[in-house]
Parts: sequence; structure tokens; C-alpha cells
Amino acid sequence: MKAAVITFPGSNCDRDLAVAFERAGAEVVRVWHKDSALPEGTDIVGVPGGFSFGDYLRCGAIAAQSPIGAAVKAHAERGGYVLGICNGFQVLTEMRLLPGALMRNAGLKFICKSVDLQVASTGSDYTSGYAKGQVIRVPVAHHDGNYTADADTLARLAGEDRIAFRYAANPNGSMADIAGILSENRRVLGMMPHPERVVDPVQGGTDGATLFAGLIGKMALA
Repeated sequence: MKAAVITFPGSNCDRDLAVAFERAGAEVVRVWHKDSALPEGTDIVGVPGGFSFGDYLRCGAIAAQSPIGAAVKAHAERGGYVLGICNGFQVLTEMRLLPGALMRNAGLKFICKSVDLQVASTGSDYTSGYAKGQVIRVPVAHHDGNYTADADTLARLAGEDRIAFRYAANPNGSMADIAGILSENRRVLGMMPHPERVVDPVQGGTDGATLFAGLIGKMALA
């Protein structure tokens, strides 16, 4: 399995994401934002956390228009996997690969701590390794993580079992306690918490390792 990890100016979790994919058994290729194409044979694209382009304009807005953005969108539209974490989630909403928007935290402060997440859906390759309702502990580090969408979108996400993770104790005001959502074909996942930061005991936990191991394992069997 080949994972392409994108780097934008201001990305700061790209190496962590690459290591998480490698630990799960994927071949990882690093991709610069000015590249116009993904490496041949890419199975999954990782869009990492950080502050792409300094979060100017809107978080993720400039990154979504970068040269590599069109290739990422085309990859998703033809059924490829895309994982966007934190700033990556913001980029995916700006690309319209996922609905809704990430707004300023309700408390108007940057949040950096570990939080409990409830696994809301196991109906995706990303989450199939967990038990439905399982509580996992994953770090968050964001200023604009307040997931916001209209009532129809929220109802559709819930009705189609596309809410992947919910906060057990909402830290940022996200509607419906949403921490991560899936695309209609369940191959695009955007989430604000950082599973790539909990894949090794030296990081203080391994709850994120299940996501990467399950995903790469399912893709290998496909």
C-alpha cells in the first residue's frame, strides 16, 4: 500500500503522519504542495495538521487551491482514500470533499490536550478495528475545530452513519459533539484529533495505531 503525505508551508504534523503510516506497513512518499500530480500507485493521501499558509484567509483555504489540491480532489472523486487530520480536515472541507466547516473554538482559545473520543461508527475501513461506542484517548491541538453545518447536513451525516468520532466531553463547541466525519463512499475521513500522535507507547498511548493498522490492513485485502 502506498501513502502520499502532503506538505504545505506551515505543516507541522506531516512527519508524524508519515511515521504512523509506515508503522502500519505502508510505503510512504512525501509530496510537496507545488507538485501537480500524486505519485503513481498512490492508494491513500494523508493531509496533515499544522497551519498551512499561516491560516491566512481561512484555515485550509489557500492549501485547498494549491497545485496538488486538484490531484487530491481527483483521487478522492475516483474512489481513492484521503485522510485529513486537524488542518487537513479544514483543507478537505475547503475542497468540498467533506461537508460543513471548522469554525473558531467556542471558547475563542487554542486547545491543546488529550481528550476522550467515542467511536460513533465502525462502518469504515478507518474505524472497523474499534468497537462501536469504544472510548479512545487522542490529543487535540487547534484553534478552529468547532465543526459547524446546517441542520440538514447534520441529519444526513447521522442518518447515513457518517459521524466517525464524537467528543465524549465537547472541548470546542462542535455541533453534535462531532470530532470526525466520513464522505458518502466512506473513503474520505476528516477529524480534528490527532491519531498519528498516539501510535507508540513513548507518545503516551497507542489508541491511534488501530486506525492506521486497520486501514492499511483493509486496503491490502481489497
